[in-house]
Amino acid sequence: QVQLVESGGGLVQAGGSLRLSCAASGRTFSRYTTGWFRQAPGKEREFVAVHRWSGGITYYADYAVSVKGRFTISRDNAKNTVYLQMNSLKPEDTAVYYCAALPGSLITQTMSDQRKYNYWGQGTQVTVSS
Repeated sequence: QVQLVESGGGLVQAGGSLRLSCAASGRTFSRYTTGWFRQAPGKEREFVAVHRWSGGITYYADYAVSVKGRFTISRDNAKNTVYLQMNSLKPEDTAVYYCAALPGSLITQTMSDQRKYNYWGQGTQVTVSS
């Protein structure tokens, strides 16, 4: 069983930055694929970014079109933590952000499929003011 705990959310002005963290339990976290999703008020939860494990210490990052070039996903396996660095934030980035994980790898075509992820955090609120 893996538990995920997000932190780092808050209120920021448009154009600002935030870094979200997701701390995970589990001894083999380095072999997990991890992702970030978000849910804005009145909308469905959507894919933001994924850090796909590809064997050994190889990972690949992929992003939703709406955040590509502004957000960066990374991890520190020694700390069992995944990060989402968010720059040039826009009001439309306002949402509850969720960390998710699954053991093993994930093909690109299914990286945004929420059903593939076994574990979820409780979410952290990000609010971007205009």
